[in-house]
Amino acid sequence: MECWKMTVNASAISKATSLSTLGCSPSGPGDLSAFRLDNSADMMSSKPGTFSIDYMKNCFSKDGSCFRYISGSIHYFRVPQIYWKDRLKKMYMAGLNAIQVYVPWNYHEMTPGNFDFDKSRDVEYFLSLAQEMGLLVILRPGPYICAEWELGGLPAWLLQNATINLRSSDTDYLAAVDKWFAVLLPKMKPLMYQNGGPIISVQVENEYGSYFTCDYNYLRHLREVLRSYLGDDVLLFTTDGNQVQELNCGTLQGIYATIDFGTTDDISASFGVQRQFEPEGPLVNSEFYVGWLDYWGVEHSTIPTRNVTKMLQDLLEIGANVNMYMFEGGTNFGYWNGADYNTKYRPITTSYDYDAPLSEAGDPTDKFHAVRDVISKFRDVPIGPVPPPTPKFSYGRVTLTKYGPLLDFLKLLAPGAPVNSTYPLTFEQMKQYFGFLLYRTALPRTIEKPTPLMSALNGVHDRGYVLVNGVYRGLLERDNILALNITGCKGDVLDILVENMGRVNFGSCLLDPKGLVRNLSLATTDLTTWAMFSLAIDDVIGRGWPHSVAPAQPPASALPPPPAHGPTFYYGSFDSPKPQDTYITLQDWAKGQVWINGFNVGRYWPERGPQQTLYVPKSFLSDSSANNVTVLELERGPGNPAVIFLDHAVLTLKT
Repeated sequence: MECWKMTVNASAISKATSLSTLGCSPSGPGDLSAFRLDNSADMMSSKPGTFSIDYMKNCFSKDGSCFRYISGSIHYFRVPQIYWKDRLKKMYMAGLNAIQVYVPWNYHEMTPGNFDFDKSRDVEYFLSLAQEMGLLVILRPGPYICAEWELGGLPAWLLQNATINLRSSDTDYLAAVDKWFAVLLPKMKPLMYQNGGPIISVQVENEYGSYFTCDYNYLRHLREVLRSYLGDDVLLFTTDGNQVQELNCGTLQGIYATIDFGTTDDISASFGVQRQFEPEGPLVNSEFYVGWLDYWGVEHSTIPTRNVTKMLQDLLEIGANVNMYMFEGGTNFGYWNGADYNTKYRPITTSYDYDAPLSEAGDPTDKFHAVRDVISKFRDVPIGPVPPPTPKFSYGRVTLTKYGPLLDFLKLLAPGAPVNSTYPLTFEQMKQYFGFLLYRTALPRTIEKPTPLMSALNGVHDRGYVLVNGVYRGLLERDNILALNITGCKGDVLDILVENMGRVNFGSCLLDPKGLVRNLSLATTDLTTWAMFSLAIDDVIGRGWPHSVAPAQPPASALPPPPAHGPTFYYGSFDSPKPQDTYITLQDWAKGQVWINGFNVGRYWPERGPQQTLYVPKSFLSDSSANNVTVLELERGPGNPAVIFLDHAVLTLKT
């Protein structure tokens, strides 16, 4: 779509760089009808078409005509499959004509050579639903995606190779990438727009200019692999931040360079950077940040709606193509959250609400309606009611029973023999990529006075729960708690249950192995002779444990049980004759993991916050039998253990 020269608010377009400098084609001033895009039924025809760049008119060309997309990001891997169509319909009703989608490699190849594209991983079905809904697709297949996702979407098993150089032309890394793309890309080819599908463009890697390797041969390799599978007519693009140094290493000839920026950036200056690398062609903000992510221990992130709508209007008024990141955030179920590392390790919450126009549960927010109002000034938004929020139900309080300490069930959770080693092995060396790993050794001498058990080189990744002869003594935490005083007798069993809180997903610290990555010491004595137990907790709970073996009605007691300390399992159940979405809260608990009917809902950590509730979609619940709740509390359980199901989310720090 051509844009025209006009006067825009000075806060959005600085006088230093005019729109004509950015390459916008002038047309009739004030003629907003020029921006209205075709909503006709043949927009998403299944007939083969063409999608390219018209450098003369500074626009995308779709079937020979100028085209501008107004898009939103959604992650199928963060949304329950039963709600894919609901979310896409809401995005369409917001006035979007495209969606932007990542493909996380590690979600589909959790172990080498074993590929999963079924059910919640059926990306082909998700993209076909988008086309059915009338939405084009901007595909971001990686192999690295960031996305605040575990290891940025790269499989943790890559780290078994201690010398691998991720995101580079390292031969071992490229061999794994090529095998993955050989499976994924043939599935995408029939979905390309040129073949009658919805995919109009494909990203090469992601924000590569922010990574230290700056390996142009790597980008060239990806470019050729993508073209070899998808065709020479595929429109390839890169995305980087709005700084020259980021595009210097993130762009490559023959791949269209786009940028990303948020509401506090200057539009003219940002697109001025894009124009240094793409003097002609469409203006593109591939990630316009309408919200932001949450870290444990930090206030819930928000971006004011008025800031979003003001900049969105300014972007659309100059004819820019815009993708809003995120339009719906969704949920990091299980262990899928990523982490950042700057000066400290910062894990990301289970909720990926992102303060997006659609909430974590897919409900239209005030921001949704405000964004829709802005879009309606530039294109005809679909007529008809927006689908309403999904029904939520407050199931109330569910009493739980303490089942027992984790160590009591070690033979069940780790049925094979432990792996023995002089020094501790990492999760990756043990091929235990997620969750928990138990490290065991013996005290080398009697310790009468409290003596520090130390990780002097910050070797606990990420939290270690320490027990001596089964008695919980406290924890070691990456970057925060590097020593813990303990006592005991020579030969006492020292157990450390290490929790992987999510691998770093961005920056130069992607090599983020988990577990005891360096040896521990007792004062000045190095500890040796370790036994390591890979814990298959999710597999065991997925088979119905502990409910399948626990008494349906535990024996009554006149006194409440004392609070448990250290890693301990709890169980309970409730009925839901008509399952509805709900939220579980564990306000009186410290930290742990919760499962509903064997589904790993995610991490809870109310003391750290801001997330106080976990989203439980109705697809996790049963209408024909009792719903089993299983909790692994890692630090200390309440004296009267119970969870509460609410009909709303709570994302605030405790006061």
